[in-house]
Amino acid sequence: MPFAAPKEVAFGDLYLPPLLVAALLGLVCASLTVHLLNRLRWFRHVASPPLVELSLTIIYTVIVGTYVFPS
Repeated sequence: MPFAAPKEVAFGDLYLPPLLVAALLGLVCASLTVHLLNRLRWFRHVASPPLVELSLTIIYTVIVGTYVFPS
């Protein structure tokens, strides 16, 4: 089996690593989720909202990196 190197994501002439794109998409998804949780007033039950936002960002980044950009 040949070595499967991760491929780059091309936006025109700009080549980006897949983990960077996954992290940006994870950050956007986490920000939308946090906005929804704030609107529903669920964040008042959370002890540390920045830690929850960081955790959601990491979770979404792993999900996007695993299923959208498989290597």
